[in-house]
Amino acid sequence: MRRVHVLIVVGVLALGLVPAQTVSAQGFSVYEQGSCAIGRGGASVALPCPDGSSVFYNPAGIAFVPGTTLSLGGAAIMPTGDFTNDTTGNVSSLNERTYFVPNFYFAHGIGSALTVGVGAFAPYGLTTDWPTDSEGRFLGYKSKLQGLYIQPTVAYKLTENIAVGFGVDITYLNVELRQRVDLSVQTLPNGIPFSAIGVPAGTDFADVALSGHEYHAGYHFGFQAKMSRVSFGFRYLSGQEVKVTNGTLTTEQIPTNLVTTVPLPGIPVGTPYDAIVKPQFADGAVLESGQTGKTSLPLPAQAVVGIGFQATPKLVLLFDYQFTNWSAFDTLTIDKENSTTPTVTYEDYVDTHGFRFGAEYAVSPSFVVRGGFVYNTAGAPDQTVTPNLPENKRYWPTLGMSARLTDAAHIDVFYLYLYQPDREGRSTDGGMARPTAAVNNGVYRFRGNLFGAALALRF
Repeated sequence: MRRVHVLIVVGVLALGLVPAQTVSAQGFSVYEQGSCAIGRGGASVALPCPDGSSVFYNPAGIAFVPGTTLSLGGAAIMPTGDFTNDTTGNVSSLNERTYFVPNFYFAHGIGSALTVGVGAFAPYGLTTDWPTDSEGRFLGYKSKLQGLYIQPTVAYKLTENIAVGFGVDITYLNVELRQRVDLSVQTLPNGIPFSAIGVPAGTDFADVALSGHEYHAGYHFGFQAKMSRVSFGFRYLSGQEVKVTNGTLTTEQIPTNLVTTVPLPGIPVGTPYDAIVKPQFADGAVLESGQTGKTSLPLPAQAVVGIGFQATPKLVLLFDYQFTNWSAFDTLTIDKENSTTPTVTYEDYVDTHGFRFGAEYAVSPSFVVRGGFVYNTAGAPDQTVTPNLPENKRYWPTLGMSARLTDAAHIDVFYLYLYQPDREGRSTDGGMARPTAAVNNGVYRFRGNLFGAALALRF
């Protein structure tokens, strides 16, 4: 068992060192937590895969896997997307990146009814990464959220066919929000906007980033009932409201290289605008770098119910329905040390519904093929489709396979194509404190290719 303990530590540390970053799911949720499960569309609550991933997909499921199971895997996410302005036709494209989302699971049976386990995974995460000259940079050009869960889990068989499971989620949340600030919409001390004295719209004069992290806790429980050919399952992942109170606001002045062209009180013609705004970056000023900041983010509750049907000795059919409480993402408020007025972004998300269809077919005792299809409704309303999270309803066909390498080891792989219909959104707030869909000024396009693999060992 000492070798198993060492592998657990190594797996958890490896997961913690790789940032959980993705733009692949509704809101900023990430369902790609097991290569076997995603190969069949993530439909796994009624019949979880025997690789330990039921710690996430249904904590009760580890009760039906005898012995000791250990798996380490992950997904590579390759998104593409852009924003096209309706009026100008100008196109801003996402930076091309590949993001990795790892996961680790361990489960060990104790006696005939009790099983303990632990999982390390990232059910919430996000990276949207635009160039610093993208059209929506004043709303945000980089949004990064990393939510790592470590989940000790216990499962118990109530009967030979019914089990329950429960886990405690120890959560680490890391947040980074970056945006540029437009000088033309700022005002002089006398209240005159810079745009009125010749500063063109879209003049960058500051780069602002809020970063911080926090720990929190939640819980996860599941139920599974297996009959002769039909299985049922249910799982619930609790919501969390994580308050990041130790954030840091980092700012940088961006040179405009512009000068005044009209005389102003106490400011002669030809004065550099950079000198006029420089005091805003001084100690105690609103754009001082290093001042504290704080915010809070919801990690919404999830509830999933599913059914599995053994259609033939080799063919299994599965269906899951998933509800996610995205209406918890109502506003994003940022408080800054040197400002008495918080920055409030109205998100107004709505709850989402996911429908997961899956199938797997045992070609032979050592080779299984899988397929699935997922449909998710959109969480973002029309008025909050922005560069920070330009989402829409989504369709995901998936393919997967499993190959047994030895009596104690097998490998699972999957491919997922994410299709999101183009959606009207905005790259500006239109000068409104609470923008409406009336200021939407372009179309967001988004697609994604995801590949994943996992190695599972049984002892």
